[in-house]
Amino acid sequence: MAINKNTDEVLATGRRKCAVARVRLSSGTGKIVLNGKAMNEYFPSETLCGFVNQVFKVTETIGKFDIAANLDGGGMTGQAGALRHGIARALVKLDEAYRAALKANGMMTRDARVKERKKSGQPGARRRFQFSKR
Repeated sequence: MAINKNTDEVLATGRRKCAVARVRLSSGTGKIVLNGKAMNEYFPSETLCGFVNQVFKVTETIGKFDIAANLDGGGMTGQAGALRHGIARALVKLDEAYRAALKANGMMTRDARVKERKKSGQPGARRRFQFSKR
């Protein structure tokens, strides 16, 4: 996470599952561009867009910042979570006063839950083959 003094941009990284979001936050009109696409185009689900916008609702900064982000890895839900985490970290880097509200709503914590690995001799992580006595 770094602040670029020349262009007044804040850089931050957010992670969730296998997804990584590299976020560039700058003052603007609320435009969000993800991998070169508008957010509504990148996340067709209204639920995921609302999930990302929670950060701005909690900090009451809707329409004050432009976001440009590169999302990589994982699926749609993981990328949305990584983006939310990255935006929260960038806002705190910009103004430390946002930390209390974001932390109280669980947006500063990296969600460490990942898929459990499949074990050998089993069809899945926890599932066992059916037992046959005879």
